Amino acid sequence: MKTLLFTLEYPPFFGGVSKYYEMLVRHWPDQRSIAVLDNNSGKLIHAYWPALKWLPSVWALGRAISQEKAGHVIVGQILPLGISAYVASKFFAFKYSIILHGMDLAYTLKSGRKRLMAGIALKHADKIICGNKYTQVLLEKHYGPEISRKAVIVNPGIEPDQPMPGGKDRERYAGKMNFTHGIRLFTLARIVKRKGIDRVIEALPEVAVALPEFCYYIAGTGPDEQYIRELAKKLPVNLQNKVIILGKISDEEKWLLLDACDIFIMPAREIEGDFEGFGVVYLEANLSGKPVIGGDSGGIADAVADGVSGILVDPESTHDIASAVIRLSQDAELRERLGRQGRERAILEFSWERQMRKLYDCILA
Repeated sequence: MKTLLFTLEYPPFFGGVSKYYEMLVRHWPDQRSIAVLDNNSGKLIHAYWPALKWLPSVWALGRAISQEKAGHVIVGQILPLGISAYVASKFFAFKYSIILHGMDLAYTLKSGRKRLMAGIALKHADKIICGNKYTQVLLEKHYGPEISRKAVIVNPGIEPDQPMPGGKDRERYAGKMNFTHGIRLFTLARIVKRKGIDRVIEALPEVAVALPEFCYYIAGTGPDEQYIRELAKKLPVNLQNKVIILGKISDEEKWLLLDACDIFIMPAREIEGDFEGFGVVYLEANLSGKPVIGGDSGGIADAVADGVSGILVDPESTHDIASAVIRLSQDAELRERLGRQGRERAILEFSWERQMRKLYDCILA
């Protein structure tokens, strides 16, 4: 049976969702049985039809079904493409499954009209693929057990064969960064409040009491970058130079910083329904052999196994965050063990090949 991926976001479109679907296609177990219908040429959505902008996608999907002889459609966005798939399924013989990453469902639930439309698409879907357990909980809470029973959890993945930095790369980068002595904390994220960077900064005075030698490196950009910079300036004078905001970094620099840090920390929290759906960066830090500190919220518990690959904290508690930092900083053996176990877990359980095999088997079941 041929499967058609139906999505608004696909390379060269940039973003996490686009990357997810690129990996889905690249690691699909049977490469001859997967095809893609995307919106890169603008053929799915027409902005000049505000109320019915999704209608062209119904026609485009119908043509693709006929041309590819597809028996199953993977819907990449619950709205509007879930409705498009539902309508098209009335005229063409195919089943469809909907992928929910987390925030897509959360945003849909904020509007009564969108919630109703999504419910129609979900009710008639063959399978619902949830990117984390938390999304499945939301699904059952708002749509009931009849729909949530269709849900299968398939987490995002990583590429285990990612080449790690070598000795010369480490030395060159260490010289460029002028690394100081002590524990290096590192966050890589889009800079928005829910990522918890502000809570880490607020926890630093407590950390400093027990840990005089440390630095906190922050990489990324986002709408709350100025807020973070101003928050760092409010720290005691002796701590201000311990917060180093790097801005945008390259992919090479990401792996060098993950290699150079002692602890990866991102205590993300939920703010007004906005939550972390998973957090592939936790797995990337584990792949680099580093322990992680994550917020116990949203779908993070799928990515961070508490006590195995890292520590989950109350993301609203600066004391909880500081305690986790101090505990890991003062126990090199614990850092090594969590980093090693995290790397083993990331490779064994979260390769893209393994995750897409789950998805493939789910659809064919």
